[in-house]
Amino acid sequence: MDFAVVGLGDSSYAKFNFVAKKLHRRLLQLGGTALLPVCLGDEQHELGPDAAVDPWLHDLWEKVLGLHPLPLGLSVIPPGVPLPSKFTMQFLPESPRSCSEEQRVARTDPPSPPSELQPFLAPMVTNQRVTGPSHFQDVRLIEFDIAGSGISFAAGDVVLIPPQNAASHVQQFCQVLGLDPEQCFTLQPREPDVPCPTRLPQPCSVRHLVSQYLDIVSVPRRSFFELLACLSPSELERDKLLELSSAAGQEELSQYCTRPRRTVLEVLCDFPCTAAAIPPDYLLDLIPPIRPRAFSIASSLLAHPSRLQILVAVVQYQTRLREPRRGLCSSWLASLHPGQGPVQVPLWIRSGGLTFPETADTPVIMVGPGTGVAPFRAAIQERVAQSQSGNFLFFGCRWRDQDFYWEAEWKELEKRGCLTLITAFSREQKQKVYVQHRLRELGPLVWELLDRWGAYFYLAGNAKYMPADVSEALTSIFQEEGGLSGPDAAAYLARLQRTLRFQTETWA
Repeated sequence: MDFAVVGLGDSSYAKFNFVAKKLHRRLLQLGGTALLPVCLGDEQHELGPDAAVDPWLHDLWEKVLGLHPLPLGLSVIPPGVPLPSKFTMQFLPESPRSCSEEQRVARTDPPSPPSELQPFLAPMVTNQRVTGPSHFQDVRLIEFDIAGSGISFAAGDVVLIPPQNAASHVQQFCQVLGLDPEQCFTLQPREPDVPCPTRLPQPCSVRHLVSQYLDIVSVPRRSFFELLACLSPSELERDKLLELSSAAGQEELSQYCTRPRRTVLEVLCDFPCTAAAIPPDYLLDLIPPIRPRAFSIASSLLAHPSRLQILVAVVQYQTRLREPRRGLCSSWLASLHPGQGPVQVPLWIRSGGLTFPETADTPVIMVGPGTGVAPFRAAIQERVAQSQSGNFLFFGCRWRDQDFYWEAEWKELEKRGCLTLITAFSREQKQKVYVQHRLRELGPLVWELLDRWGAYFYLAGNAKYMPADVSEALTSIFQEEGGLSGPDAAAYLARLQRTLRFQTETWA
């Protein structure tokens, strides 16, 4: 069997493209013939996965067409010719009011546990900023009422929330494309085996499509420019789009779009003739759907019955573009004000990557700097309610008086003897101090808990540097306190990971 494997991954994660590498090796072991070396696309590359995938695909098609030439009468589809759209939109002639936004997929009284196909519309109870007014980042503690939802969760689980585009962006998009937001349509697949998107009601309004389905503030990929060029009636704009979608134009595309994080909507505004001519049938081919965002649940039902809390860092940063870049979901959630009237947010639960020991006498060491502390608050609440002792929390932030989340709660638990809290305030002294430094300082305690008492070790937070720094600190502790050699310390850490006594939940 001839085969070729391409993997799409992110090198900020420890097991970068693990599945692609393993599949490639296994197919070779089974006697397969690799047409090409495995391709490892990397999301962290400045040109994205295309940096590796583009030359690999060129070589692949040469190999495939050499082995299996096209039949007589068939030729490769030339550049600039778009494939048919996956769906057709049948606009309805009746009054727009007959197609109402009331046709929500989500329900407030689902007969079964909520899911992506049928989320629960949870009333938002509070939306409170928990960082100081002078702190650079807006972080929110948001609470939902889940009474009657059928939702249950345990520490380590996550809640998924599908965000919505801002009303101003929806209006601007419709203006640029010449769409009536109140117009209604039904969606029909061109091929019989292609299902319609389950998240779109039938019939659906343009407003619903744009506000709740199309990710118009995502950073467009190369394929977006390629299809847009095929649809452009303007020679000037088409030439530029073709340049940006070509292999030779990837550095320019990165400069124009990827590095400054220019959005789909902003690109369409830069190519007005093309945007105004886009056939509505191609909208779902051109623009990806909004993906639900996952948040660690920061509360326990044992401590807060019928409530679900999350800790949300509102994403906002500046690039060379005039407008600040904003996270879609965090900005949308932050904009909701339950004090000004009822607010409902669709959500559902998914099992998380962290599982905690059920035995009462097994200690747990939790390292959660910043918003990474969220799942550990749920775990501590759950363990305290079940009289489980041995809770050790390493928490890090910048300033004690600005971003020390749940300070009063931790101190009260300390007074009760339910928690041992170790803090690292990185900016309160000349030399920055992080959680990995506190781990090293308490090396004897960490080693005793892990080696003598069988403690579980948990790590949550940003994936950029912190996980590697913490792993390095642990390896150093194993050598200094346990007397292990370098290879033995690495093997000890690997054994903790293999037996789920070292678990991580990190994000890029």
